[in-house]
Amino acid sequence: MINARGTIRGGGGKVDIPLGPLIDMVFLLLIFFAVTTSFVKESGIDVQRATASTAEVKEHAGIMIGVTPEGDAYFEGKRIDIRSVRAHVERALAEDPESGVVIVADKRSETGAIVTVMDQCRLAGAKTVSLAAKREEAS
Repeated sequence: MINARGTIRGGGGKVDIPLGPLIDMVFLLLIFFAVTTSFVKESGIDVQRATASTAEVKEHAGIMIGVTPEGDAYFEGKRIDIRSVRAHVERALAEDPESGVVIVADKRSETGAIVTVMDQCRLAGAKTVSLAAKREEAS
């Protein structure tokens, strides 16, 4: 016979809820969302890009370097010396050897500074070096 009196009054045995599997599932979900999230990398400065009618959308922009009108270089939001671009790009390429470099230069930037940054990127071993531009709006 079933002891209904003990279950109604709460006199039954102690019920344990195992938290181990619950914690495991929470961590697995956290890892899943962290791995599948795509992080957007920015150059760290606000520039006015030049427009081009032949600009192409690039899906995977690995390393981004910003160049200001004054000729300053920015990498991951920090101002760096233009001569240290090579070391920063080499370090980034060590993490992801297949990534390309995108130079986000202001349209008023000096050509010499942009060429110096491109040269430093190529010397660092970057296979593709691109210059960012806005797509020209159709009239």
